[in-house]
Parts: sequence; C-alpha cells; structure tokens
Amino acid sequence: MFIFQASGTQTEGAAFFGFMGVAFALILSNFGAAYGTCKSSLGISFSGIRFPDKVMKSVFPVIMAGILGIYGLIISVILIQKVTRENYPYHKAFSHLASGMCCGLASLASGLAIGIVG
Repeated sequence: MFIFQASGTQTEGAAFFGFMGVAFALILSNFGAAYGTCKSSLGISFSGIRFPDKVMKSVFPVIMAGILGIYGLIISVILIQKVTRENYPYHKAFSHLASGMCCGLASLASGLAIGIVG
C-alpha cells in the first residue's frame, strides 16, 4: 500500500494524511462551534423571556463558541501551508494529522461543554 522511494524521505500517499489533518482541524472545530452556538443561543432565548435585563451577559458563551471555529481555521491554514508534494515524509504527515485531530477534537469537546454550560 505504501510505496517508499529509494531515498526514504518521500512517499506516494503521505500528503493524504496531511490533508486529513487539515480537514479534521477545520471540520471538527466547526462542529463544536456550531453545537456550542446552538445550545447557548437556546439558553439566551429562554433566559431572555424570564430575565430580559440579563440577555447581554448571556452572549459570552456564544462568542466563546465562535472562537473555536476560528481556532480550527487558523490551524488548518498553518497546516495546509506545510503540506507539500515534494520532500514530504510520512512522519511529517502523521504529525500534521495528529495536530489537526488534537485541535479538532479539543474544539469539539469545548463546544459540547460550552453548549451544556451556556
């Protein structure tokens, strides 16, 4: 499945894993941001009915959930600049995959927590 060249530094399918790291960072962090925004907005609307003077204080979780999507965008832009077609070994590809998954899953978990708390 994996074809190594004679030098051992570049392989055929390494860029796939790098691009998957970019996709994981962007997709998962935006899922977390969307969930946190949705649940927090429902909380704002319900609290706005009972306590109209506290609506502006309740906007903070929505802002924090939106920042999670920006984190994923920043990480994906940084990672996509480092994925190259030439001289891109598997260890770099797997490190980019891992960093994209770390950012995406952390933002997803944070979005879930913001949605529950907000």
